[in-house]
This record gives sequence, structure tokens and C-alpha cells, in this order.
Amino acid sequence: MLNPEELKRFIKRSNSVLVVWDVQEALVNAVFNREEFLAKLKELIDGARRLNVPIVYTKITPFPERFASPFRRSWNPGDIYKDVYPREGDVVLNKNTTSIFVGTNFELLLRNAGITTIVFTGIATDIGVETSARHAQALGYLPVVAKEAVSSADKAAHERSLANMARLFPVLTNAEILELWERNP
Repeated sequence: MLNPEELKRFIKRSNSVLVVWDVQEALVNAVFNREEFLAKLKELIDGARRLNVPIVYTKITPFPERFASPFRRSWNPGDIYKDVYPREGDVVLNKNTTSIFVGTNFELLLRNAGITTIVFTGIATDIGVETSARHAQALGYLPVVAKEAVSSADKAAHERSLANMARLFPVLTNAEILELWERNP
């Protein structure tokens, strides 16, 4: 297995997608570093748009009560946060689990577009971002975590999650991601 540093050579804008994970009103208002997180998230979204990297937003969409899991809290955290709202051409995936691959057509979208690298941003680092990044790796994709553009309500859990993921795949700054996309069409 290649180490995270060696994996950087596979990150190209033509094979990448930017995932904006669950950046919804209630979640944004609960993160420990709200202003910094939003600024860095906007920076990376703007860079992806400028470089024509496709953007996929996820949105927690609870099942009706009768069909919800009795083992999970069902709640609706509101709409996607207005400051980073999707634009025409972006994809919005309604989802019900902590993995972007379970119950969605995300893998089909990736396959159709020839995408092999998934850059993760959003909330929460230690829940859906890490779960989806690990699932992506298990399916043969290259997950990349934008460490400045992910957050959580729990700072310690966020930091532990970043450290865990950095052992497995690239956890990069916005500047590193944007430089790789600019240098590697």
C-alpha cells in the first residue's frame, strides 16, 4: 500500500470530485470553529468551480418516522447553509446514512464521470466524513480530506479523526489541494 504522501501523485482535477458533506444550518451552527471553517470551505468550493472540478453536496434527509432506524436519532438539520449553497450543475445527494455510498447513486455518478479521487469537506469530520472516506478507500477510490474545510461539534474528536485518516490517505490543506489540481489537469 502506498503511503499518503505517495498517493498525492494520483490527485488530478480531471479525476476529482469535491464533496461538501452535510453543511446544513444546524450543523454549521454547532461546529467549534464556525467562521474559520466556512471561510476555508468557501475557498475550496470557489477553487473547484474555477477549475471545473465537479461538486457534490450531501444532505441529511430523514426517513418518515415509521421507516427510520430505531437505533439512530432521526432529525432534520435544515437546508444546506446559504453561504455555500449549490449552484446550477452541482449535484445534491439526499442521504440517510453516514456513508455517501449507502442508499445513493454516488458510486454510479463517479463511474459515469471517470472519477477516482474524492476530496471530502464538511461536517462532521469524525462521523460522516471519516466513514465515507474509509468506505471510498475500501471501494478502490482515493479519498482526500481537506483538513481546513472539515469540522465537528467536538474538537477533540475532529483532531483524532484527522490523525487517524492521515495514516491511510492524504489529509491536505486547501493550498495543497488547489496546487495539485492546478498543476495536474
